[in-house]
Amino acid sequence: MSNTAIYLLTMFFATGALFYLRVSLLPSSLILATLLVIWGLWGGLGGALLIFSGLLFVAILVPLNIPAIRRSLVSDQLLMVFRKLMPAMSSTEREALEAGSVWWDGELFSGRPRWSKLMDTPAPSLSPEEQAFLDGPVETLCGMIDDWTITERDRDLPPELWDFLKQQGFFGMIIPRRYGGLEFSALAHSAVVMKVAGRSITTAVTVMVPNSLGPAELLLRYGTEAQKDHYLPRLATGEDVPCFALTSPEAGSDAASMVDSGVLCRGEFNGEKNVLGIRLNWEKRYITLGPVATVLGLAFKLHDPDHLLGEKEALGITCALIPTDTPGVEIGSRHFPLNQAFMNGPNRGKDVFIPADWIIGGVEHAGDGWRMLMECLAAGRSISLPALSTGAGKLVSRSTGAYARVRTQFKTPIGRFEGVEEVLARIAGLTYMMDAARTLTASAVDLGESPAVISAVVKYQLTEAMRQVVNDAMDVQGGSGICMGPRNLLGRMYQAVPISITVEGANILTRSLIIFGQGAVRCHPYVFKEMQAVASGDKVAFDRALFGHIGFAASNAVRSLWLGLTGARFTCAPVRGGTQRDYQRCFQQLTRMSAAFALVADMSLLVLGGSLKRREKLSGRLADVLGQLYLASASLKRFEDQGRPPEDQPLLQWACEHALYEMQGSLNGLLKNFPNRPVAWLMRRLVFPLGKPYAGPSDALGHRCADILLSPSKTRDRLTRGMFVPNDAEPGIGLLERALEARVALAPVEKTVRAAVNRGELDRAAEPELMAQAVERHVIDEQQYQQWQSTQVLCREAIMVDEFEANSFACRGEKSAS
Repeated sequence: MSNTAIYLLTMFFATGALFYLRVSLLPSSLILATLLVIWGLWGGLGGALLIFSGLLFVAILVPLNIPAIRRSLVSDQLLMVFRKLMPAMSSTEREALEAGSVWWDGELFSGRPRWSKLMDTPAPSLSPEEQAFLDGPVETLCGMIDDWTITERDRDLPPELWDFLKQQGFFGMIIPRRYGGLEFSALAHSAVVMKVAGRSITTAVTVMVPNSLGPAELLLRYGTEAQKDHYLPRLATGEDVPCFALTSPEAGSDAASMVDSGVLCRGEFNGEKNVLGIRLNWEKRYITLGPVATVLGLAFKLHDPDHLLGEKEALGITCALIPTDTPGVEIGSRHFPLNQAFMNGPNRGKDVFIPADWIIGGVEHAGDGWRMLMECLAAGRSISLPALSTGAGKLVSRSTGAYARVRTQFKTPIGRFEGVEEVLARIAGLTYMMDAARTLTASAVDLGESPAVISAVVKYQLTEAMRQVVNDAMDVQGGSGICMGPRNLLGRMYQAVPISITVEGANILTRSLIIFGQGAVRCHPYVFKEMQAVASGDKVAFDRALFGHIGFAASNAVRSLWLGLTGARFTCAPVRGGTQRDYQRCFQQLTRMSAAFALVADMSLLVLGGSLKRREKLSGRLADVLGQLYLASASLKRFEDQGRPPEDQPLLQWACEHALYEMQGSLNGLLKNFPNRPVAWLMRRLVFPLGKPYAGPSDALGHRCADILLSPSKTRDRLTRGMFVPNDAEPGIGLLERALEARVALAPVEKTVRAAVNRGELDRAAEPELMAQAVERHVIDEQQYQQWQSTQVLCREAIMVDEFEANSFACRGEKSAS
């Protein structure tokens, strides 16, 4: 090999190794310059020219390694340019970006996730008290629920259910024991909502709202001691029912644009004159529990024209607690969201005067409402909707899987047809991912995190997965899914899906603006530091962040190329070889996709800058990659925490292969539509140097996943653990479970009969005649024949749908409130 070839190979591998190992940019460059000089002295490739090039390289780079010189020549100049170009950040934007904490999402943004950090996180577990609550009051509650009566006839929870919820402390799960609450962990809160959701969406929403973003959480974080002492005991026992009013006709997803206002002034209150207070005017809508609330949390813009609190007139968004019997408060009307019977409605106030100390946290927190809401949302959004979505996935997995085994067509259980099998595999795999993400995220909250970006990821990804699995279940169950009635397990859930999609940040907005828009700033190791340095004018901090960012981008470019060329085979993983090879490969491929994501995110920010925020299709695809990285990470963590059960391996493998295929599609879509085509070409060569490597879950893998849903097993029980399964054979899930067990128990008898037909011992005929032949010719005995008959009766009853008298649907004569 010539000296030239050796030189080029040496420089290539040296450059790659330095950046792959993330040696700082400037030291890396000096090392490479030194290599040039050494090679020149050796005499290869025109030694004198190399020596000159190396010395020139050193002459340029040595000053850049001296911070003071580097700043004066480069960083300080760029800082002045950026300070002129970068628009001032509004207080609402800054508070939204600063809300919450960065956790595993930061590792995924790094391009080099430290899997040990995730795997060393304590496995989630419930306390004995929490488990007893799930096994006792929650189980009892689920047994009390008649969702058809609630949603169709009463359109409200019955009084005994309201009383039970209050008496058992369901409204005080997040409230500390010293105030009379249950003081449950986020994981327990999530488990309660998940279990109830599988039984009744209306009841689950009624339970989750007082424990989510609202008065109790705001009081716990920001309330004065007097406010806590007054309200929290009453909220814990249900003496006060809370709601929180944020959305208005003018301000939906753009909550900061609300026109609801309050003016600081002095007035009379409860006979006392000259009280410092606020005169409020507002109109809110879509407020859950509003029609029955006794205390209203209200967000409004506060103004101080008379400077009663200081020089500033526009104080900003503020939150206050207002008893709903306060004069001027108009509350009680209802909306009717998609036939769900949970209480939801508008409220209004005109010239309502309240004391200023009704501001949550007192007057010192006037204008802090947006920050309060963003910080609470970071934690609250991590729990309720992911739990509700997972509850739907577990119900669908268990009930539709059983239905697909019990229901036969063409003498075959419909779950054995490949088209249905494909859908069942998706239901099982997505449910596995949902439950993994739910438990991991709730555990992060219990560890003290407020994962703002991850909360948006799980809200979007899990509600979309809920939409997918419920739609899939409707396809499988056909007529039994669309005919409403007490037996229908899917209808109300199907109707409720758009509600989950809409609330706590509409999914389109969450995907296209929030996940990557916020994540690119908060989770990136350098972007937020650069923005803070530009805003403050800190030259030292800007210099460190800028050159750190350049080295970070170069490292991920090299890593992405290397991992693409090698298929990530040499990447370290927490497991090694043997029976865990597929498990190890999941870690390696996710590391590859993390590096690719970090590279493409950086290049997109560099080339498109602020315009990336307006290119929502591109940022949405980046959000999809981040979301799938998190779901697959959570699936690996779940598998590890459960002791790597071999029977669950198909579900883990499906989850990872599905996530990798989805990420590949999102990155490919971004590269196809990236406006700068030369940069898109370069990124494609770095990310997919040998083409697109992922094909998604195979048909054979899908068969193994679908089979889990079609028979009782420990794997099926683990997948659906935590859902309510009635012990009796009530129409619905209870009857389906009994029918499934009977159908599986009958399988050996059916196999014996089929074998006899194949041997010519029995004539081919319809099943009833065939079974009669079988017992007559002693292929099966009388007991087996009776087993077949009882199974037929049970399975037929399990797949029946409801029917009603013709006059059941006569108009009720209800009047609109509008």
